[in-house]
Amino acid sequence: MKYPHPIIAREGWPFIALALVVAIAVQVYAGWGAALFFWLVVVFMIQFFRDPPRAIPADLSAVLSPADGRVVVVERARDPYLDRDALKISVFMNVFNAHSNRSPVDGEVRNTWYFPGKFFNADLAKASLENERAVLWIKTPKGVDVTCVQVAGLVARRILCYAKTGQQLARGERFGFIRFGSRVDLYLPLDAKPRAAVGDIVYATESVLADLP
Repeated sequence: MKYPHPIIAREGWPFIALALVVAIAVQVYAGWGAALFFWLVVVFMIQFFRDPPRAIPADLSAVLSPADGRVVVVERARDPYLDRDALKISVFMNVFNAHSNRSPVDGEVRNTWYFPGKFFNADLAKASLENERAVLWIKTPKGVDVTCVQVAGLVARRILCYAKTGQQLARGERFGFIRFGSRVDLYLPLDAKPRAAVGDIVYATESVLADLP
């Protein structure tokens, strides 16, 4: 699913079409005053499902942000999927961020996991292990392991992960989408050097979160 692709994510087309039909119907039968709220819903849907192309940094050692949002974690942690100590970097997405998820590195998808779970606020630490989530284990051409986890949030009720075991992903390649608020966790080797700090606003593909050894 490389570029070019629609500026409005195809995952959102049914939602936008439904909101548009409802807004038009209400306006026709009840007028502008009654339809205003529904037109605002249309605008919200369009901004939520926007999926703009992004420039990919040239540095091959750079770990790119897999999502738009705010960095909420940069710390040493246990990678529960590969059973290792790791550098964990988490990006929280609110409902006003673009929600396409893109590969942080070049590499082969060595395995994928899906875990049903709860829907706590994705800004909370416990969301990483208790919420619904989809996991990618990516091995770079240099043999470095990167774990990328899509985590559902309080409002998010649908994680879409299209990557499959054995697939080759390119940096910045679109691999999934999370609907309506969520987070993405990255687990990197301990000797990776973070370039993002808690509170930073980052953009998928364009922002560098860390450098791999």
